[in-house]
Amino acid sequence: MALCIESAAPSLKVENWLRGERLTKFEPGKVYIVEFWATWCDACVEAMPHLIELQAKYKDEGLEVVGVAAYEKAPTADEARTKLDAWLTEKFSNLNYRIGFDSTGAMNKLWMDASSSLTVPTSFVVDRDGHIAFIDHAIQIGDVLPKIINGTWRGSDDAKAADAKRIAEDQRLVRVSSIQRTIRSAMEAKDWPAALSAAEEGIAMMPDDRHFREIQAGLLLQMRDTATGFQVLRQLVRDAIEKRSDAVRGLIAVMEQLFDPENDKAHLPRAERFAIGREVSEHILNSVQDSGGPTFTSYRVVAQYYYESGDKQRAIELIERAMTWLDDPEIVPEDTKQYYMPRLLQTLATYRGE
Repeated sequence: MALCIESAAPSLKVENWLRGERLTKFEPGKVYIVEFWATWCDACVEAMPHLIELQAKYKDEGLEVVGVAAYEKAPTADEARTKLDAWLTEKFSNLNYRIGFDSTGAMNKLWMDASSSLTVPTSFVVDRDGHIAFIDHAIQIGDVLPKIINGTWRGSDDAKAADAKRIAEDQRLVRVSSIQRTIRSAMEAKDWPAALSAAEEGIAMMPDDRHFREIQAGLLLQMRDTATGFQVLRQLVRDAIEKRSDAVRGLIAVMEQLFDPENDKAHLPRAERFAIGREVSEHILNSVQDSGGPTFTSYRVVAQYYYESGDKQRAIELIERAMTWLDDPEIVPEDTKQYYMPRLLQTLATYRGE
């Protein structure tokens, strides 16, 4: 049965309570925010101070915030629980609400799956008579919570409209996930026409999203339709530069299509490939300089353009910058460094002719 506004709140099947007293059921007369989250989710972590504020502000009016960590990543449940406990101690020693841990999948099945909620963070607000009054991101709760507390929200037209919008968005995400699975399966089978058809379906559904267009460009080039492929790439470049939304990441994706050493580029028109490469490389480096936020990916992808252009010294310099950035423990997790550093070292050796 679908979980939505007006539904009775599911039960709480939590393995361990890492913060706060054990909670086995919702008490009548209280309001609960049940927040599904994970330590690796940036949006979840960003929402935690907001939840701390809400707990403090509305505690006397019967609010209880309950965090549910059901998505922690570790080889075993015990390791996940220990890691989570240490993380909470380090990052949020001022936490003022309960944190439950569940690795069994029970909470996901009862709450997230039942409401077709695909991503964390997701917040469920349970009102004073034990019914779901709100499902959305925690940041969206602020304006609604006072109305839930005073009992004027759940039956309102605004509540029904908000839930209808959420359900429509969830259905769209389900369809997008289905398209992504179709693309992956088709590409694994090297069925390029089927993958391209699915990518174009994704573009029709999300015309402003660059990811499906990046896939489309790569498939067109793979299928030797270079004229259309380059047309898509040029539009991606224009959009990234003009809209400046996620610009560097979008431009890096274009460069990876054209200069990734693992891609077969023999059939690509050299003049056009290098013309786009020159423009995009300059823009990436200027954007990095302006923003003050270089990444090893920015330097790595541009280095390959310079290497193929014949400017090996510039290519070496950029790889060395990438390695310096990657070697900063305050910026880069150790596992990321361990994965990429050997690859950069090999690239550097190639550029030096070693």
